[in-house]
This record gives sequence, structure tokens and C-alpha cells, in this order.
Amino acid sequence: MIRFRLKEVIADREFKVGKRVTFEEVAGATGIHRTTLSKIAGPRGYNTTTDNIDKLCRFFGCKVSDLVEYVPDEELGE
Repeated sequence: MIRFRLKEVIADREFKVGKRVTFEEVAGATGIHRTTLSKIAGPRGYNTTTDNIDKLCRFFGCKVSDLVEYVPDEELGE
């Protein structure tokens, strides 16, 4: 399963800039709808496009591996 670490990346950004970073701010800067950001940050198994991953990496100045993680199904207990 692919795990998105969007919440963690946002928390890192908040720490660095010293202010709250909202989905609205990320949506405005990336063009990714706020609902899509919520889905990426939320439930397991959400599927997004590589274009969205590219936009998020550009906005946060991070690598794909900072935003996306592979977790084997065995570790999920499924």
C-alpha cells in the first residue's frame, strides 16, 4: 500500500515557517483542489496522479520519498 505523508510534510513546513499552513494555502499555490488534498491526507488507499505529487513536491521543496511511502500489506495486518 502507498501511504501519503502529507500531514507530516505540512507539519514540517509549519515548523520551518513558524505559522499554520492550511489546505487552502496549499490548494491556492498548487492548483490542487482542497478536497483532493483532504483525500490524500486522509483515508488509506487513496489514489492520486503523479502530476499532483509533482506539484506538492515543488510547493514543499521535498522529494517524492518525503511525501510518499510504500508500506507492505503484511505490516498493515491485512
